[in-house]
Amino acid sequence: MHTATLNRVYVWQIPVRLYHWLNGACVTALAITGYIIGSPPALQSGSEASFGYWFGTVRFIHFTAAFLFFFNFMFRIYWGFAGNKYAQWRNFILHRKEQFQEAVEVLKVDILQAKSKPIDSIGHNSLASFTYFITFIAFLFQCITGFGMYAAMSDAILPNLFAWIVPLMGGDFAVRQWHHLTMWFFIIFSMVHVYLVFYHDYVEGRGVLSSMGGGWKFIEKK
Repeated sequence: MHTATLNRVYVWQIPVRLYHWLNGACVTALAITGYIIGSPPALQSGSEASFGYWFGTVRFIHFTAAFLFFFNFMFRIYWGFAGNKYAQWRNFILHRKEQFQEAVEVLKVDILQAKSKPIDSIGHNSLASFTYFITFIAFLFQCITGFGMYAAMSDAILPNLFAWIVPLMGGDFAVRQWHHLTMWFFIIFSMVHVYLVFYHDYVEGRGVLSSMGGGWKFIEKK
């Protein structure tokens, strides 16, 4: 049996962990309320209409979560410059040969099951980093299209900054369809993300899951 000596390495700072969990909560609330807004159930009630303001509550939750989601995302962009080396923006853009090679190796382990030896990355591996970069683009797209539609019913400054997207994309219906389609991207991504977190926790044994709670990973000494 292989016995290893482990170093405890502080990887995820508090701002990164707060961003992660708040972002997860916002995406969950937005997906649930967004689906209801797109396909509202025909609820019937004998009470006064003013007592059955459930759909207005759903919309309020959606819009509140959207603002939290946006400013949380803006903070993460800032922390990509202010955070430690594991949070830096350059980790999310594949621009070095070693990153491309690592991404291929991760594919062999995670997808093709062609290798069982885990990748020796402490922060995000290159494939995960690039995937998160794609999600950041999707985050931005959701913010722009969501606030663009919201601008038609709000005088607030932030939504009206994105009012231009509606005519650019061919009208409110087209924007709504793309906004709804991107929601399913997040749902599928979340399912894969949760699976891979548990998978890497098992394969690597470094505390991948607990590291997003306490910030520490356990790395084998060479």
